[in-house]
Amino acid sequence: MSVDVVQILKECGALLEGHFLLSSGKHSNRYCQCAKLMQYPDKTEKAVSLIAEKVKNLEIDVVVGPAMGGITAAYELGRQLGVRAIFTERENNVMTLRRGFEINPGEKVLIMEDVVTTGKSSVETADVLESLGGKVIGIGCIVDRKASEIHLPIYSAVELEFDTYEADNCSLCKDGSSPVKPGSRKF
Repeated sequence: MSVDVVQILKECGALLEGHFLLSSGKHSNRYCQCAKLMQYPDKTEKAVSLIAEKVKNLEIDVVVGPAMGGITAAYELGRQLGVRAIFTERENNVMTLRRGFEINPGEKVLIMEDVVTTGKSSVETADVLESLGGKVIGIGCIVDRKASEIHLPIYSAVELEFDTYEADNCSLCKDGSSPVKPGSRKF
């Protein structure tokens, strides 16, 4: 089965164009709002199936999604792989494992994101999981923006590169527009 993830994202209205303030503080002319994809379980299943195929032989014990964007993606990947799926979330702006979720020492963990840009949420999640004895073996994501410096394998459904600008040197700002802040991370 051939899956065109870009086409699916377009059908869902998840690929946005405009002027966006990213969690990194940089600006971009495009943004991928995977929450628009996640409202369609059948389309999400198709996109995540590409990742499941890539990681099916990794002997994953648990899939962990950083809140918010990774929760649904982690659940769907866990469902497809037949493994446990949990999530981390921010408490006082610090990534934590709560709600009675546990990582057992030595468990092989795959972090599952909707979009990986800088990888900050993934790295914060990996730090928490490793501090609890988990062994993070990689990161899955629907969209890899190819802007991270993560030193773990990344298994994506699609790679998309968007123009990004430093806030003080943004051509979009110079043209008079103001950026919109999508996403869930607070500055």
